[in-house]
Amino acid sequence: METRSLVPHQSAAFTLPVASVRSVFRPHDVERKLAKLPNRDHENLRTTYERMLERGPERFQVKPSGLPDMASLYEQLPNFADALNDVKRHVALSQDSRDGLEVTPMLLLGPPGIGKTHFARKLAELLGTGMNLVPMSSMTAGWLLSGASSQWKGAKPGKVFEALVEGQYANPVIVVDEIDKAAADAQYDPLGALYGLLEHDTAGCFMDEFAEVAIDASQVIWIMTANDERCIPEPILNRMNVFEIEPPSFEAARQIARNLYLAIRAEHGWGERFVPEPAGDLLDQLAELAPRDMRRALMTGFGNARLESRDHIAIDDLPKAATSKTKLGFLQ
Repeated sequence: METRSLVPHQSAAFTLPVASVRSVFRPHDVERKLAKLPNRDHENLRTTYERMLERGPERFQVKPSGLPDMASLYEQLPNFADALNDVKRHVALSQDSRDGLEVTPMLLLGPPGIGKTHFARKLAELLGTGMNLVPMSSMTAGWLLSGASSQWKGAKPGKVFEALVEGQYANPVIVVDEIDKAAADAQYDPLGALYGLLEHDTAGCFMDEFAEVAIDASQVIWIMTANDERCIPEPILNRMNVFEIEPPSFEAARQIARNLYLAIRAEHGWGERFVPEPAGDLLDQLAELAPRDMRRALMTGFGNARLESRDHIAIDDLPKAATSKTKLGFLQ
């Protein structure tokens, strides 16, 4: 697949992305498939091919224009330091060269609610590319990743095709969430498509079963999340860097809660009605929660405090579930 460079953006902070343009499919392949379609039937497939030709094959391939300042991410996600270090190494390798950014597929292994999906979203923002979430817990067949044959009623392309053909980027972050929850049966393997997609060489000519046109998925940045690695086939585990995400220490959890308070306050106009810093006892209480639950508890707290015309959140403003002892095992 062809790659064409654009003039890079320059930034003293090295935070703006460098963009090149990469072709993710060959229009000639699509034209040939379209010409062979019978005049009747296959309307969904015909529409898909016409849409591909209308949009064209070129997508942005982006990378940071220098080593980005990741200090805030290390502060926000203290228990993801090893995974962040891995990303930093890959970004460094791609600097001062025409190479695209390649990140070895990673598996984030840890308990529910610890912030694995939030990490993926922050990583997509850091790299300047888009994020697509594929929740494996709801998948019952492998075709949701790789598409279903157009012979089937209601068939459509898979998530990888959608991310690359309908999206803007040749190197999106695709998050396969709760990969250990995939429900396989004798006929379909939900993880079957990943055997080829996680290998750089074979991913360059990924074939979606609906469109049956080769797609270049070699630049996709893959992040898998799981609670239990024992449910993941060994050949897939061997294709990824595995990072065990431990619960944050109590002090790190307090810092996460403070960061969330500041972020929520800054994101909303009504935030100006609240004090700039949360109280220490509030942070102590929030630190008992999993990071995923902190935001919900804070939003409830802000609302209850506002109902009482107060400019600060009290412990009693939090939902009852957040004020009972709890929730997250801390590192000592």
